[in-house]
Amino acid sequence: MSNDNAISPTQTQVTPFAKSALRTIGLEQAAIAELVTRIDASFEQACQLLIDCSARVVLLGMGKSGHIANKIAATLASTGTPAFFVHPGEASHGDMGMITANDVVLALSYSGTTSEIVTLLPILKRLGTPIIAMTGVANSTLAVTADVHLNINVSTEACPLNLAPTSSTTASLVMGDALAIALLEAKGFNAKDFAFSHPGGALGRKLLLKVSDIMHSGSALPQVTQDASFADALMEMTQKSMGMTAVVNPQGKLTGIYTDGDLRRSLDHSQDLRQCQVDELMTRDPVRARADMLAAQALKLMEQHKINALIVCNHNDQPVGAINMHDLLKAGVI
Repeated sequence: MSNDNAISPTQTQVTPFAKSALRTIGLEQAAIAELVTRIDASFEQACQLLIDCSARVVLLGMGKSGHIANKIAATLASTGTPAFFVHPGEASHGDMGMITANDVVLALSYSGTTSEIVTLLPILKRLGTPIIAMTGVANSTLAVTADVHLNINVSTEACPLNLAPTSSTTASLVMGDALAIALLEAKGFNAKDFAFSHPGGALGRKLLLKVSDIMHSGSALPQVTQDASFADALMEMTQKSMGMTAVVNPQGKLTGIYTDGDLRRSLDHSQDLRQCQVDELMTRDPVRARADMLAAQALKLMEQHKINALIVCNHNDQPVGAINMHDLLKAGVI
């Protein structure tokens, strides 16, 4: 009996596309593996130059090397090392003014002879700007002129013509990442520092956004006194649209919270709600938040206690604000 779902021999064969892809990946893996032996005294010197830099790291590169240089600049900048990319061609027409003696130049050119970069070398030397070269040719003009040379030579490009920059650009990118992470660790750069570099990202919001930044305060804070009627509490909840209200004593200190959940439970009471005060129906001693608390911490509190809102109190236990899940969602914390 035949099995229509059986895999035919041709289906298990590696297709030309897959064969090409596997060859490319293998060659690029080999190129990265070769870098292990290049983490030597030159790499240490490069790191020290970058650590000692009092200004910015300036990345240079043309063509594909330029794209890699641009990415390395972005990685350095986001991990605690101020950096930016300058196009070598534009540098010869005015952008050299962006580079100072206090900067460090990291120049990428696999051949080490890229004319647009070589043209800038005398000017950089005259400025006294330290130069780190990343090339695949140790005796090239750029490698010899630079203060430090990082060797990113590869045995062969992944391109079967050995022409298109493939393995070499991968090696350059990995060497750049190695520099960036070495500097990150040396500087003690932490998650909070990273968040300051990424304020618009999810991590930035979780590590920087505080309760005070998103809470409802002032006239927007739902609040009634403990002798307020059920109707008054319900009206406050409706007007402030937060699904709850803080309940305070005559001294203005928080004694309870009345929420939509409490309202549903109140409807089960046999007593006449029109005759009730809110302190008979509220949840006593509710969970509090502080204004200087991270919004992510407030979210954790809500999740731990299975609640949807928090009253924010000052050091005297007086309500100064309120937040709910919708606020955290809107702020991108969730």
